Amino acid sequence: MDTRESSKLRFKNCTILHPHTGTLEANKCITVNGNRIESITDDAPTDAIDASGLTVMPGMIDCHVHVLASDMNLGRNALTPNILISFRAIPILQGMVERGFTTVRDAGGADFSLAQATETGLVTGPRIYPSGRALSQTGGHGDFRARNDVIEPCACSHRLGAIARVVDGVDNVRLAVREEIQKGATQIKVMASGGVASPNDPIHFLGYSETELRAIVEEASNAGTYVMAHAYTSEAISRAVKCGVRTIEHGNLLDEESAKVMREHDAILVPTNVTYDALFNDGPKFGFPADLSHKIDGVRTAGLHALRIAHDAGVTMAFGSDLLGQTHDQQANELKIRAHILGNLEAIRSATTNAAKVLREEEQLGVVKAGAYADLLFVEGNPLENIEVLLNQGAQLKGILKNGEWIKNQL
Repeated sequence: MDTRESSKLRFKNCTILHPHTGTLEANKCITVNGNRIESITDDAPTDAIDASGLTVMPGMIDCHVHVLASDMNLGRNALTPNILISFRAIPILQGMVERGFTTVRDAGGADFSLAQATETGLVTGPRIYPSGRALSQTGGHGDFRARNDVIEPCACSHRLGAIARVVDGVDNVRLAVREEIQKGATQIKVMASGGVASPNDPIHFLGYSETELRAIVEEASNAGTYVMAHAYTSEAISRAVKCGVRTIEHGNLLDEESAKVMREHDAILVPTNVTYDALFNDGPKFGFPADLSHKIDGVRTAGLHALRIAHDAGVTMAFGSDLLGQTHDQQANELKIRAHILGNLEAIRSATTNAAKVLREEEQLGVVKAGAYADLLFVEGNPLENIEVLLNQGAQLKGILKNGEWIKNQL
């Protein structure tokens, strides 16, 4: 008996949603062999699994998560014992893949070992593209030390719960990039402006000198990868992009000028508007530091305007959520926010076609075609008509296939 043949999955009567074209292709047979889509044909064997009435689409991709951020207070998260942080990540990862996010790019915290845990099936979760620890200057967005009369050495590099490491100076940032790459980071994250969840850096602060930023970009490029930058203000965005940063995370205060700079440099924006709703509505009850809540107001509404500015300027946008603590379950709500402003198709593209571009995996992820990874969602309903079918914790996902293996099967 040919064991390779017996491992195949075949699905008939498939209506395939192709996000890159925004079209539906009906009455197709999808054959999965191992972890790949082998073929898409018109003819199907009689014993193929019937997908009638369902929309088949690629598994979704979230380009900005923190799977180790189980506490809304990131300073406290960084002090949590390693074993506890690891166990807390398990339900977070499982929740993501059960919502249809079969791939994620971690924006600080997750490492090669966690990526291996989901890749080998030790932990149920999405495919992870880890950044290791994000790089932050002293007093930057990744520095969670309280103000004091003495600056104690930062212990942020020693615990799994820390999403960043503090490092200053050209030579030191070069070494830090090399270390994160050596440890398995698939891209480098840098804090290029102030942030909402950190104590000592107003939003308008700029992170790192241009010389340091260029050194970080050069080292990442030398290793065949790229830099993603946390940046809010138009100045921080333009500055980072001109220094060679490839993706801008958040970008809430984007304006027409900085959007033009992004377009000229083919930089990609990864908005994360859902996290500001989560922080505003649920932060107080889940332990988000009260003295940081005023920062939310300055970026929450602006982030919605940035979506339209980026779209009108022709900036590619990918899906990001950036949720913390007990709010990870709101992940798919970012689709609803995008759809309300840009339409359902653009929301879907952000989590498929555009997100795959971020990962440089356009032929492998975010697409239903022969040769791509067998990451498939079998959706009850048509997401082009009703984005809600992708929300509600995957309730209307009747089947979730990741890497050719079932995560959920109600077919």
